[in-house]
Parts: sequence; C-alpha cells; structure tokens
Amino acid sequence: MSGRAELVQELKSLRKGRGLLGRVEERVGPLLREACQIAEDDGLVAIRQKVAGRLSELAAHLPEDLRLAALAAFAIGPEARQPLYQDRVKWAAEQVDRDPRTVRRRVDEAIDLLAELASAAPRTPVSVPEAGWHTAALSVALVLDQPQPTVLEHRRVVADQDGVRSFELAVSGPAREDLSPAVLYGGTLVDRGMEATDRWGYGLELPRPLSRGEPWEFAVLFRLPSASALRPYMVCVPRQPCDLFDLRIRFGRPREAWTLDGAFQRDISDPACRTQPLKTDPAGELHQRFRRLTPGLAYGVRWAPDLE
Repeated sequence: MSGRAELVQELKSLRKGRGLLGRVEERVGPLLREACQIAEDDGLVAIRQKVAGRLSELAAHLPEDLRLAALAAFAIGPEARQPLYQDRVKWAAEQVDRDPRTVRRRVDEAIDLLAELASAAPRTPVSVPEAGWHTAALSVALVLDQPQPTVLEHRRVVADQDGVRSFELAVSGPAREDLSPAVLYGGTLVDRGMEATDRWGYGLELPRPLSRGEPWEFAVLFRLPSASALRPYMVCVPRQPCDLFDLRIRFGRPREAWTLDGAFQRDISDPACRTQPLKTDPAGELHQRFRRLTPGLAYGVRWAPDLE
C-alpha cells in the first residue's frame, strides 16, 4: 500500500465515532502524525490542535461542498460537534440540501484530496508553545444594563513547572482605548497592547514565583464608557489549555443571542456563521459554561447588536 493510500485509511479511521473530539492520541496514525508535525511528547490538547489546524488548512484548498463535508466528518467546528459520524453526515446533508449518501461520497472524495495535498505540501516544523501553566477555571461576568458596563474576570491557574512569575493573557471584544482595567487582587497588570483588531493583550506579574502544581487566583475588573464601546460578542480564545470557562452576561432585557463553542476566530463576528440560538431568562441574563477548551478556538456568546 502506498503512503498516500495509508494516509487515506488513517483519515477514514479518524473520522469514526467522535472524530477529533475522541481520544485522538490513540487514533492518529504515524503518517498523519508526520503530516501534522506531532511530536512524541505532545499531549491530547496539542495533538487535537495540530490535527484540526492542519486539516482545516488543507481543507481550505477544497471546493466549498467538499470542505464542509471534510470538516464535518472530523467534527471540526462548533456546529459539526455531533457525537457520531452518522450524525455529522446528517448535519452536513442538511446544510447543503443533499441526502446523507451524497455527503458520504463527498467525504470520501475530500479525504482522498486531503491525503494528496498533505503528501504534496510538506510543512515546516511547528510547535505548541509551553507556557508553564494552565487555566483551571475562568469566570467572566459582563453587566450591560448599567450606565458604565463592567466585565469582572476571575481566574484560577495552576503552575505546570517551577518558577512561574507571570501570565500572558488577552481580552477579545472591546477596543483597548475603551477598557479601564484594574487588578482587584493577585498581581500587577502589564499592558501588552493590541495583538489584533479585536484582541488586547496584557500580562499579570506575580508577587512571587510559583512552584509546580501550585494554584493561583486573581481577579481583574474592566470598565467601559458605554455599551456601544463593546462589540456584540464576548469570547475566550485560550492560548493555553483551559479546563472550565463560565460566562454570565446581564443584558437587563430579552436579547437574541447565539453561543460560540469552539468557533474559528474568523467566525466570531460573522452573522452568517450558524450557531446555537440562546434565550435570556426573565431577568435578561445568559449563563454559558464551556469545558476542556481547545487553544486557538473561540468560546462565548454573540448577540444581536442594537440598531437604534
């Protein structure tokens, strides 16, 4: 069997069951590991991130119908996160108004092309940066029914090595000039400036170094001049593994909103990106909880902007 044929078989095996949401470290074959630059000591999060990123990169070269079929097959993207392969095929069939048998044929065709592209387009080595810490729990409360909206962020992190002295973080949504950040406890804030048009980076310097396995908690309060200063979404795009993200938003009135659960960053503000609709409770509040966040993907809520 040729290398390309073996890679096709590995991809077909990977699409089964939960796809990339399953125990991928046990199901990613040697050729796919090579194509995705997976190192021997990479863990579950790193493997999933590298495989999802590489397959998404290759799928971008496919026709739209094959791209959709391929991403759905491997459970890449929030709407395709169905528990079984047949469920993901059914979802993709509904998106393109075709029967599931047609979509299965397109998945096979897409996998053949992905294997060909992976064999013909080697990559330069990539690595997942080791920060030396991870987030055990992140809680964010956004209050929008006050004259001056506020965002309260509480984070519990754990050091993965000795000597951790700082955390590199970011806020997606408001522009930097509209943020008035203040550390409530846990360290000293360091402004890192805008990393992108919708992401402000900041660091937190600790009063002392942490030991491996030691937890640390801190809280930061952000004040905005008005609700219009906030883009119509609040998301977390983790750089390091994050076990839990708890998000509460108070609109103070009924509001149309949608969840973003592992969305690509380019889809955060795209109204054409179909996501699960949400309903506020009688107090005009939303509560969303996300577990085992994948670094580089977006988790949170997008809502309908005010038109007045």
